[in-house]
Amino acid sequence: MIATLFLKELTLELRKKSVISGLVLYLFSTVFICYLSFSLKQNQITPLVWSALFWVTILFSVINTVAKSFIGEKKGREIYYYSISSPTAILISKMLYNFLLITVLSLTGWLLFIIFLNNPLTDHALFAATLLLAALGFSTSLTLLSALAAKANHSNILMAVLSFPVVISVLLIAIKVTKNCIDGLDRSVSYPELFTLLAINCVVAAASYLLFPYIWRS
Repeated sequence: MIATLFLKELTLELRKKSVISGLVLYLFSTVFICYLSFSLKQNQITPLVWSALFWVTILFSVINTVAKSFIGEKKGREIYYYSISSPTAILISKMLYNFLLITVLSLTGWLLFIIFLNNPLTDHALFAATLLLAALGFSTSLTLLSALAAKANHSNILMAVLSFPVVISVLLIAIKVTKNCIDGLDRSVSYPELFTLLAINCVVAAASYLLFPYIWRS
């Protein structure tokens, strides 16, 4: 059932080509505006500014993407899902799909930053691992928040308000590891942060697994 629901999410997303195009256009526009603002021809951007711009761009792209996980679902469809599937299957399928989508967006954003804003990173493998763990953290936390926001009025505003304090821990760790990748430090220096990020993902995923059935039934 999880695989079926995951394929359903992927099929619906591929049919909405305007949504995918809009996300890519948002990323491209944001990166291009950063390029124009910092006048790279005069080398006015530093590696730390590059890191901050990258993660801020990814954060807002991710929030706009994952917010529609449950907010965009119609109530009639929710009732139908409730009758044919378990809450756990629905949650896991949404998380897996959001993880895939966030990973693709993050890699696309990384590519655009390399094209327009150079590449100050010295350890690409470590940064790629950080991207994957951050994408998993965003997926597990924001999927549950989307389910909570969908049950309330003004859900889009509530999603924006709730998401920031939840994802800030993931974001801070990702920025710290990115700085290590820029400074060329040994990978062992970043291992505690990566393990912390993995532990946060596990705790949030477990909390989502326990809480989501009650949210779904309401």
